[in-house]
Amino acid sequence: MTTERRLRLAGIAYGGDYNPEQWPEEVWAEDMALMGEAGVTMVSVGIFSWALLEPSEGVYDFSRMDRILDLLHENGIAADLATPTACPPAWFFRAHPEALPIDRDGRTLSYGSRQTFCPSSRAYRTAALRIAGALAERYADHPAVAMWHVHNEYGCHNAECFCDTSAAAFRTWLKAKYGNDLNALNHAWGTTFWSQWYYDWEEILPPRATGADPNPTHRLDWRRFCSDELLSLFTAERDVLRRAAPHIPATTNFMVMHNFDAMDYWRWAPELDIVSNDHYLLATDPESETDIALCGDLVRSLAGGRPWLLMEHSTGAINWQPVNRAKTPGEMRRNALAHVAHGADGIAYFQWRAAKAGAEQWHSAMLPHAGTDSQIWQDVMQLGADLRALAEVGGSTSPAKVAIVWDWNARWAMELPSQPSSELRFQDLVRDWYTPLWKAGVAVDFIRPDSPDLDRYRLVLAPSLYLVDDAGATNLAAFVEHGGTLAVGFHSGAVDENCHVRLGGYPGAFRKVLGVHGDELFPLLPGQTVGLAGQVPQGATADLWTERLRLTGADAVATYAEGPLAGVPAITRHAYGSGTAWYLATHPDPTTLATVLERIREEAGVRPEHDVAAGVEVVRRRGAEADYLFLIDHAGHGAEIPAEGVELLTGKPVVGSVTVPEGGVAVVREATREPSGG
Repeated sequence: MTTERRLRLAGIAYGGDYNPEQWPEEVWAEDMALMGEAGVTMVSVGIFSWALLEPSEGVYDFSRMDRILDLLHENGIAADLATPTACPPAWFFRAHPEALPIDRDGRTLSYGSRQTFCPSSRAYRTAALRIAGALAERYADHPAVAMWHVHNEYGCHNAECFCDTSAAAFRTWLKAKYGNDLNALNHAWGTTFWSQWYYDWEEILPPRATGADPNPTHRLDWRRFCSDELLSLFTAERDVLRRAAPHIPATTNFMVMHNFDAMDYWRWAPELDIVSNDHYLLATDPESETDIALCGDLVRSLAGGRPWLLMEHSTGAINWQPVNRAKTPGEMRRNALAHVAHGADGIAYFQWRAAKAGAEQWHSAMLPHAGTDSQIWQDVMQLGADLRALAEVGGSTSPAKVAIVWDWNARWAMELPSQPSSELRFQDLVRDWYTPLWKAGVAVDFIRPDSPDLDRYRLVLAPSLYLVDDAGATNLAAFVEHGGTLAVGFHSGAVDENCHVRLGGYPGAFRKVLGVHGDELFPLLPGQTVGLAGQVPQGATADLWTERLRLTGADAVATYAEGPLAGVPAITRHAYGSGTAWYLATHPDPTTLATVLERIREEAGVRPEHDVAAGVEVVRRRGAEADYLFLIDHAGHGAEIPAEGVELLTGKPVVGSVTVPEGGVAVVREATREPSGG
């Protein structure tokens, strides 16, 4: 019988990283009192405490952790107890200097920060499992421990190591993948090019720095290996914890945000009992609320549609960007409740008390340097009250009739060197398509190309699917054939899973379903645009990409209005089987893209939740007995939105409409209704 492992906390968890070892013990009592005032229900402990827990190899000192966990339990606060394996102590590296990572250029990196270990190091694995086992044995039955927090942000700083130990582990991984058949690897990698044919496994190295561009398939397999190697560390620690405490769920914090792309989280997510994520805003992003929504929807999708936990974000400024801005009034609250709207059943920050020393001393916290006499503390108190008011939302899910295809292999492959354009960024292209849906209040899931669940959606979008295997391409085509609507972005279907170009014309794997044939790519130079004509807004333009197409069954919706491709189809629509397939062979300006996607969405029968003012985010979560309508004003103008029920943050009844305060949030409990597709 399978043991059910879930977080047994009522409502929506609230808290953050708690590092009492960084403070005198007399501070701890104040922490407990203030956590009680703020409504904190769970904190992560021990994440960076290896050196204190194991002062020398095999010698443990749990006295401090004993007191911390006892204190939390006495004050009714649950512990997300971490294995401290992201930060091996100095004594470990003195004993095992071979465990230090080596970068692409052959430099050995020193200890003195965090995650300075080789993921393939046998000495590191042994030490990590030893400390994990010691923690599990001691605290498996401690009443404060509600969840295991394995490691911290896998791959944040050491996603790749190019040492000889990693090289040997890479060869082992390749032998397993290619059935110990070196000829199969040579064919998959196309090693006849540039005389790269391998005659012995020992000849294969990591893609270290060379004088020219690396073999793309070599590099792609390396990225897959690095993700799997770190995943094997997670599962090894998790299994140690499970053996000692099979009833306690285990998680590790993903980093689904902006430009972090080291892990294939589709492979990771099924190994977690509870999916959790860290999300930080980029100071240079003028619409960072879009990134919160996109990443939240992606994490929820990784969790199989189930609620997830926000393990880290910031109350204000962070510490690792060139300029770290503070959050504007109301932004912290909007950020947190937007994560809840997109499926989070827990809100946590790094960290509880702002550090006065160390590399993250200028990172904001729930209790800032200024203490309780601060705006951040008032915001922390307010958010605690909000989350208590929203307790019944916990466990609810998010219905969607639109899915966006997201694939880490496609992302890695498209961003390798020697592409037709180095201006293409996977996440930017996906966000460009996601944004109009989000602004319209249309719910979105993310899926793999080979997802078996496409029939639950009316519309599937593939903004950027450069790499796709035959199974994924066939799956998407079958979705259209059976009545679905599919929209595909440019440069998709171009290569197979080995990064081999699909011959016979563009867009490769999708030519038949899209009803088009391309023979040449015409990427645009930075800053260059081209006009569009046809069923698009007047003055429509496009940038980044064009290609020469002819129609093989599709109809042209828009053509290029000028340049060498004047009159050539740029946007097409094709009736295929019982469904419809669209191709956007270029990158339209935001207004044009939004207009085209609106038409595609409406033809697919997907309507938004509400017609609302610009800048108001609308998201619905569905519970067993009610719906929860989240309304978040990012524009600062306020709004009046049709609704019926009870506004949970104020407890007031809603008759006909609800007022969303300027820059504020409203959450309405409504009677459950069938979604319109949004």
